[in-house]
Amino acid sequence: MILLLYILLVTGTYAKLMINFDSFTGTPISLEEVKRQEKKNITFWCINQIEPCDPEEGRRVDGSCNNLRYPQRGASHTPTYRLLPAVYDKNFEPRLSKSGHSLPLARRLRTSLLAVGRLPDQQLTTLATNFLVFMTTDVLSLHDTVKYIIWKPYCCQRKGKADRDCVPNKIPADDPVHRFSNIRCLNMTRPESFQSIGCIRNDTVPERIITSTPSFDLSIIYGSTLKSLMERGRLFQDGLLKYEVENGRIWPPSVKTGGGVCFLNQKPQETRCHNTPEDGVNSLAGVNLFSVWFWRLHNFIATGLSTVNPCWDDDKLFYTARDINIAIALQIIFYELLPAYFGLENLFRDGVLSPTLGFRDYYNENLFPQISLEFPFVLRWFHTTQEGNMNLYDTQGNYLKKVPIVNLTLRTGYFGIDDNMDYVTQGNFRQATANPDYIVDPDIVEVGLGPHQRASDILTNDLAKNRYFGFQPYIKYREFCFKQSFKTFDDLLYAIDPERVELLKEIYENVKDIDLIAGIWLERLIEGGRVPPTLYCVVVEQLLRVIASDRHCNPLCNCENIDFVNLWSWKDPKCDNQCS
Repeated sequence: MILLLYILLVTGTYAKLMINFDSFTGTPISLEEVKRQEKKNITFWCINQIEPCDPEEGRRVDGSCNNLRYPQRGASHTPTYRLLPAVYDKNFEPRLSKSGHSLPLARRLRTSLLAVGRLPDQQLTTLATNFLVFMTTDVLSLHDTVKYIIWKPYCCQRKGKADRDCVPNKIPADDPVHRFSNIRCLNMTRPESFQSIGCIRNDTVPERIITSTPSFDLSIIYGSTLKSLMERGRLFQDGLLKYEVENGRIWPPSVKTGGGVCFLNQKPQETRCHNTPEDGVNSLAGVNLFSVWFWRLHNFIATGLSTVNPCWDDDKLFYTARDINIAIALQIIFYELLPAYFGLENLFRDGVLSPTLGFRDYYNENLFPQISLEFPFVLRWFHTTQEGNMNLYDTQGNYLKKVPIVNLTLRTGYFGIDDNMDYVTQGNFRQATANPDYIVDPDIVEVGLGPHQRASDILTNDLAKNRYFGFQPYIKYREFCFKQSFKTFDDLLYAIDPERVELLKEIYENVKDIDLIAGIWLERLIEGGRVPPTLYCVVVEQLLRVIASDRHCNPLCNCENIDFVNLWSWKDPKCDNQCS
């Protein structure tokens, strides 16, 4: 069956069985429209080809048919939704202040509101922040970052002035760091949207376009198209993903020629670059680390299933192992990681988690499987909890050295030499993450992307993107979440300490000018948790939507008593040693 499917994919016969959907509207489109978009070379982004749904089938790789009434929703390249309507100035430029002036420079805001330094957390390790990055990547895409560090690195140069995609951040002359340098600009590009790609007209509100599926389904591992999984993922033997063994360690397959996207590999020693369904696994150090772990875990599960169920074919072994791998990731996210940050009792109270064992069906077929535009954005607050250095330890817990984590972006080869993968793994379990406070690591805000850029401030870019996404002011989200009214800066004392309210008064003209992420930076943390309340509100809204809209998953099932270590050794009663 799999061989036949692969032949159909290669020959193009399979495509005739599919229906063409507009990736933005989710409606079928004509062959004439397909041809028009082919001429513009935008079909990859603007059209999804989907095979008719089978109600009995499992979770598709491309995310389609998650909702049987709206088959295209849930697939990659589908739009996000907004918690609040967008607000822009003319031509969809960032909104102005209430007085009609430009809002304060993003870099000036960042340096005024957040201190720079290092203060370790006393409860959580860097494993937590790295898994958060991995989790977020599973429902997003990295093409915006790739766009301004590789495709358009010139936005601070003369060439960038003529390119509308370029929206660099100005550095004021009295900047606390760069007044000692000649750097007056930080590179940045506009977020990619259905409009910038050409899927819909430019005179409409820019709507975010992403490459991943909007469900927590390990698309970062398995890809978001069947074609990429077939060509770069599956081994077609015993349910396994393709793999390589080097120096006794199991790795995803490596690019054989050209070096892939691992631009910072230090050759000739560092040569490894994962050739997987998603290039994003080669991106940030934390994503790279967890991608290798989950890649290995899939094959470990598939091998266990194959041993106890010899009558299962490759197809059943692969997709069962994939389902278990996804289930483990969801268990970590919902019942282990999120309670550490959001508070277990808080998540029980708000219905995200179940305090009792068992399954509760909250599925709502009228709800699209989507992510809000605000959800991944507010998670950028966790940049304030990231450590700039990655500490390396041996297996005995002896400290070896530290490596700037910003220097490991697009540098997969580092993990493949010496025993660095082991040392990094040990470090993630032992090194404290940064404390959730108002202090940010200097490397995160001055280096950011390592050698890829001369200077980069990740949090300045976060604040600038806040405006290019068209988010409403911070107080509007407080009203949305908590039904609170804010008319003056003093009203903010509900949420922000007095000394930090003073900082906001000094830099913003009006309380209605405050950017969403700036307000979240300064909020007091929630009771019983370790995150700001507005971030908590936005994330919980998304998690409840995941529970209700994902037909294949119900994280409300409390799985704390399930033996995940031996789950894949379950034996199919229909399968015994006599079958072939």
